[in-house]
Amino acid sequence: MTKVDETVDARGLLCPLPVLKARKRLGALADGAVLRLVADDPAAVVDVPHFCAESGHALLAQEEYEGAQSYLIRKGG
Repeated sequence: MTKVDETVDARGLLCPLPVLKARKRLGALADGAVLRLVADDPAAVVDVPHFCAESGHALLAQEEYEGAQSYLIRKGG
């Protein structure tokens, strides 16, 4: 099981807000830290993996979580 350092609950927010909140929180974390982003915006399924690929972060997992999607993102450096 991956240790989660921070969680961002972006449920109820629409594109691009979940990714913007994740970017802001990741900026404050150390390289290698893991962020859980929880979002229910249907566009997040495309936006989050794209954001990770473009920003050099690793998308470790994507799964159902409390009626939304959970994305585990390891901050790259």
